[in-house]
Amino acid sequence: MNQITDEEILQLFQDKKTQSEAFSLLVKKYQERLYWQIRKIVLSHDDADDVLQNTFVKIWKGLLNFRYDAKLFTWMYRIATNESLTFLKDKQRRSIAFANKDVEEMLIANLEADEYFDGDQAQIELQKAILQLPEKQRLVFNMKYFDEMKYEDMSEILETSVGALKASYHHAVKKIESLLKLEC
Repeated sequence: MNQITDEEILQLFQDKKTQSEAFSLLVKKYQERLYWQIRKIVLSHDDADDVLQNTFVKIWKGLLNFRYDAKLFTWMYRIATNESLTFLKDKQRRSIAFANKDVEEMLIANLEADEYFDGDQAQIELQKAILQLPEKQRLVFNMKYFDEMKYEDMSEILETSVGALKASYHHAVKKIESLLKLEC
């Protein structure tokens, strides 16, 4: 099947008659990539599904006003990241059971209890180390290490300089290395 371009999808979306078809094409093209971005932040499969739905609702509402000053995927990735972070903050605020725990402990507990996580012990230790990073370093590390995203694209998504991102990634790698050495 010939892969449809983002420009073609956006063009279809501008016509009321083909909006639904265009959005369906957009979902098919990007839902897996966005799911895994969200999953790396919220860790739980069920939570990732919920956040992905919210993300696509926001994308639907915002597509008519898309300004083309960013790549479509970068714009959607930013929405997915922001929705994920908002979800975690709301979950922490609402959760009485985790009132005395911080977000990292809550996420580690979710990861260990997640029936869909099929990683081995080394992957669990890596995820635990990543979860101990400050939020921005965690995002930068996940985008660079797992998604192999270019710093320029990350700069658009996180709205920060390439230099700051490189520094954040460097610090994240050093912290993870040191945390994993402690585990050994």
